[in-house]
Amino acid sequence: MIVVQKYGGSSVATTEKIAAVARRIAERAKKAQVVVVVSAMGDTTDELISMAKQLCPMPDDREMDKLLATGEQESSALLAMALHGIGQQAVSLTGGQAGIITEKVAQKARIRKVDGTRLIEELDKGNVVVVAGFQGITENASWADITTLGRGGSDTTAVALAAAIKADACEIYTDVDGIYNADPRVVPEAVKLDTISYEEMLELAGQGARVMHSRAVELGQIYDVEILVAHSARNVPGTLIKKEDPDMEIRNPVRGIAHDTDVTRFTLVAVPDKPGVAAKVFHAPAEAKINIDVIVQNMGADGCADLSFTIADADYEKALKVMEPVAKELNAKKLVVDQNVAKISIVGTGIRSHPGYADKMFSTLASEEINILSITTSEIRITCLIERDKAQQAVKALHKVFELEKV
Repeated sequence: MIVVQKYGGSSVATTEKIAAVARRIAERAKKAQVVVVVSAMGDTTDELISMAKQLCPMPDDREMDKLLATGEQESSALLAMALHGIGQQAVSLTGGQAGIITEKVAQKARIRKVDGTRLIEELDKGNVVVVAGFQGITENASWADITTLGRGGSDTTAVALAAAIKADACEIYTDVDGIYNADPRVVPEAVKLDTISYEEMLELAGQGARVMHSRAVELGQIYDVEILVAHSARNVPGTLIKKEDPDMEIRNPVRGIAHDTDVTRFTLVAVPDKPGVAAKVFHAPAEAKINIDVIVQNMGADGCADLSFTIADADYEKALKVMEPVAKELNAKKLVVDQNVAKISIVGTGIRSHPGYADKMFSTLASEEINILSITTSEIRITCLIERDKAQQAVKALHKVFELEKV
């Protein structure tokens, strides 16, 4: 039996916690071959970013990848040493040494392929294999560069490795008991889910639920890797992300509420309303590898329109740099940037077959005097853009009105 486990930064934040994780892994290694993926210790990544920006306000992307990858290399080596210290064979590997090949995109590279040959060889030697998460290398063997996978990259590493070596289990260990139907820090009545479908988890992750990254869930869905999310220090049942099946009892068509305050809205005011304008607007952020989320176009007067879109706060400076020339080229009246926005979403596969949920959501927000700035939907999701300081109020109100404390 082969098991892939991932431990987040809070689980390996100190040498004491690393030692505790090592004991847990060694116990599991008595019954299975184990590959472990680790994040950087605690706040290491944030500290490295801070140091870089003290030296250069806009650090080079390639050098940032090289710098940030050291955090996971540090924690993986220390965990291997902790395993040695209790008599367990182990070897630590970088993402590249583990066979993770990525596209050549700094700070948010996507995995192109995984060669699991060395992982299997090391497992057959009796080693626990400890892999530095969040990273890989580009394909050119002679001039390969280190790349990082962006937010949630260690989750993605774990699922990709599990798929590549056909592991029997993929377990994501973190500082929460599993996946809740709302952020328990905002809603104390939030309920932990025993199971959730890939589709629902993708929507929740994409709309702000931080416990799993959407790319990791997407890989799990593509390669049919069931993913267990559980607490790293408490022996309690977690949440299993899996295919939806008839045995998944859904008592409430709404399975969860997600919110995201890491949002910036760009609006180009009064751009020409004619073919090709939207293509010009969105070509620039695409070239800069900036992900666009909510897009809204409002028809104006005199053959003009207002075009808005949202991005992650982390991409603000990069987006501003590429959008100012676009606004000028299109003779936009002005470029408006709003960092006081948030997304609030209800998610559930039952929404597609039960009418009235949009009405209920909008009525609830209205009763709370929360203004809706824009609305987007998918088959199983309704998302509203609202003022950022109203996000927690909205989550609490929606959780109550949809009776999610009873799920």
